[in-house]
Amino acid sequence: MTTLNVEHLHGGRVVDNTSEQPGDRAPLVLNMERFGQVTTTVCRVSEASRPPMAWYIAFTISLGLLGLLGFCVAYLIFTGVGVWGLNNPVMWAFDITNFVFWVGIGHAGTLISAILFLFRQKWRTGINRFAEAMTIFAVICAGMFPGIHVGRVWFAYWLFPIPNQMEMWPQFRSPLLWDVFAVSTYFTVSLLFWYTGMVPDLATLRDRAKGKVQALAYGAFALGWRGSNRHWHRYERAYLLLAALSTPLVLSVHSVVSFDFATSQVPGWHTTIFPPYFVAGAIFSGFAMVVTLAVPAREMFGLKDIITLRHLDNMNKIILVTGTMVGYAYSMEFFIAWYSGSMYEKFAFLNRAFGQYWWAYWIMVSCNVITPQLFWFKALRTSIPIMFVLSLVVNIGMWFERYVIIVSSLANDFLPSSWDKFVPTWVDIGTMVGAFGLFFTCFLLFCRYLPMIAIAEIKAILPAADPHAGHGSGSAVAASHSHGHSHGKDGH
Repeated sequence: MTTLNVEHLHGGRVVDNTSEQPGDRAPLVLNMERFGQVTTTVCRVSEASRPPMAWYIAFTISLGLLGLLGFCVAYLIFTGVGVWGLNNPVMWAFDITNFVFWVGIGHAGTLISAILFLFRQKWRTGINRFAEAMTIFAVICAGMFPGIHVGRVWFAYWLFPIPNQMEMWPQFRSPLLWDVFAVSTYFTVSLLFWYTGMVPDLATLRDRAKGKVQALAYGAFALGWRGSNRHWHRYERAYLLLAALSTPLVLSVHSVVSFDFATSQVPGWHTTIFPPYFVAGAIFSGFAMVVTLAVPAREMFGLKDIITLRHLDNMNKIILVTGTMVGYAYSMEFFIAWYSGSMYEKFAFLNRAFGQYWWAYWIMVSCNVITPQLFWFKALRTSIPIMFVLSLVVNIGMWFERYVIIVSSLANDFLPSSWDKFVPTWVDIGTMVGAFGLFFTCFLLFCRYLPMIAIAEIKAILPAADPHAGHGSGSAVAASHSHGHSHGKDGH
């Protein structure tokens, strides 16, 4: 490591790799010189006889919230959507707010994995695996809400273009159908991308497994991986193709979700700025959630040398950029409303800022525009407690953004005689909180039983993997690929 003079040391170990000298980059992975160290550090999380106590506490809380979700959904199905606080004209509220929120959370995982992979950004390697997992679990949470908000859940299969005895086909002009195709496509491609990337690491866990059950389970999902040259060739081609396929989804899926609103005639919705505005907001909230998950994960499982401050610093920079873009979109909405000359558009935005939902609007602005500006200062951007709190604040703000767009626009539309105020019920709140229980339950199980770091990709960015670094091994990159996959037990 040639940049020790600009990095902070703690007990003889490098802990801060955010500073760089001109022409000399700080290392992405700290305190690891050999490939075996990476394998051991990542695999010990899944191989441990029991996880840390903090994992048990978090899992118990998440499981309790998941039970609350199950109860609220069952109560909704058996009683009807009247248990929510919906009214006329507010026919969408917490249900679609949560749907758009969770779809947005999933976007950072695809961006980190696919787009940064295509641009060969090496700093993605420490965080891409659990960012991809976050995408899968967030889309599961999102996909639940369109299904349950239709009222008669048992007829949800009508949304799919499948032959039926009534010779009825879905309404292809319906935003609900657009969401079905967008979310199902996003989930399928993201799942394939996530699973394909895990195959070599699952083979590592298979080869290192000490019990027959673990070896059989990991072996079944490793698809017979042996680490041969042909396997690596097929793997890298498939991974590249899936990355290329996933990249348009980052832009298209949330654009489709924005069309749910933009194609309507409701004041405050009927605007062409929604697709880029929603995509920027999705990446903004998604990266905030990655930071929220990465900070405790690296502490809980001892991964600070792999998920380093430089990874967190880079993500905070993206949060700063996308937060500024979201703030620009907020200001442009007011300009467009004024420039349109439409009294309905002008009222819609003035009502958002100063009407009955003014408190939600200013929470949104404070959390999404003002607080991310603190990341201009490196001392704050690299402070673990501050970035964790700010990531939570951003996610709160992004949830309120969706709430403001949906509820305030519907509650005060064209006719004052039709206006009404939405007040959430305990079922609304319980379903929203329970969705977080589903998300964190899935994420904690993933952390416990699957490789949460891409082992092979981390090895490829070590100094030992550079054939020109003077470490003496002919093809060190090939060694980094094969190590721990076909001979994972010995650890080298």
